[in-house]
Amino acid sequence: MDKIYNHRLFQFVQDHLQEDPAHLLLKYSPSHDLDLKEAVRQIAARQKARGKLPTWVNHPRVIFPVSLSLEQSSSELTAKFKSRFVQGATLLDLTGGLGVDTLIMGKKFQEVLYIERNVQLSRIAAHNFSLLSQTSSKFQVKSTDSLEYLKNTDRIFDWLYADPDRRGLQNQKYFRLDDCEPNIPANWHLLKNKADNIMVKASPMLDVKAVIKALPDVRQVLVVAVKNEVKEVLLLWKKHDVGGTVKISAYDLGPEQEQRFDFTFEAEEESPVRYEMPSGYLLEPNAAILKAGAFKSFASHHGLAKLHPNTHLYTLPEIRGEIPGRVFRIFQEVKLDKKVLKQLFPSGMVNVLVRNHPLKAQNLKKKYGLKDGGKEFLIATTTKDGKARAFWCGRMGEEIV
Repeated sequence: MDKIYNHRLFQFVQDHLQEDPAHLLLKYSPSHDLDLKEAVRQIAARQKARGKLPTWVNHPRVIFPVSLSLEQSSSELTAKFKSRFVQGATLLDLTGGLGVDTLIMGKKFQEVLYIERNVQLSRIAAHNFSLLSQTSSKFQVKSTDSLEYLKNTDRIFDWLYADPDRRGLQNQKYFRLDDCEPNIPANWHLLKNKADNIMVKASPMLDVKAVIKALPDVRQVLVVAVKNEVKEVLLLWKKHDVGGTVKISAYDLGPEQEQRFDFTFEAEEESPVRYEMPSGYLLEPNAAILKAGAFKSFASHHGLAKLHPNTHLYTLPEIRGEIPGRVFRIFQEVKLDKKVLKQLFPSGMVNVLVRNHPLKAQNLKKKYGLKDGGKEFLIATTTKDGKARAFWCGRMGEEIV
């Protein structure tokens, strides 16, 4: 590694951070002390990771692995979120990867063991740990099969963390835990025998109810979104937390605020729900709430009415207090007609949202010559009477000029 990642390479990367990587390959030639392709790849990785991993990007000697490992890694924001739920003497990361979760969660522990089968990736992680942690000596890096390690160790860890690989041999994407590597459900008994607490990071596509059936002793599920995009589903098991209902928490993390909604599936089944025609405001819960499946619980908790059993939009004549989601003020119901829409939106620019409507958003925009943009919204949906309708709306708190 020292031959490739030398002073010349790191200096070249810093000197050309703002340039187009493709142009750099044409502009410069490799030399005996500069692996140009690798230098350009490091520049591209830093440009890609600027928002996701600012601490990594800001250190001039950090090494980034291949793009797939970078793509699959947690962001610093979600890693810091996970670190809230763990602490103790020992942490074992079964699926080390880039090491973002290992490093940030590891701050809460006295000893951290990182395991990664890919030798090159584990070497890069060890290098980066030495740069990014003032207590890097507590990080032990092993390049081996994590399940084989567990089978052959007598150690019991305070926390075990796993982020199973969701890519197949042909790069196909998996989301069921049974299809990922390592197979968590198949090895659940082994994992529980080697730790007092377990956290599993799963795909945002995961069916929450299905995974609770597969791992019935998981008592806490965290659905995590960043800026209204679901990024992770976290499963928590604690040795001393047995029985009782499973608590589901839906989080939306933002740069300035965080929103959270808690519920149980038992409460979801029992929650009363009423259906009403739109009046005053339309509300769409945060993506994490929708992913978690808190459709009736959300309505009941905030005193909202649903538009239709299959429409996850809600209505209220007047807004009181903060509601975790997007709130739209209804200006008027709109007939989907070219002349009507042209008069209402002369430029053809309006943000089109489709929720349980016969037309998909792209088809609706194409049919009526609309394009997304501006502050106005056209929300197409189905109401309690089974009719498809559209509404001209604006985001609450934004003035429409």
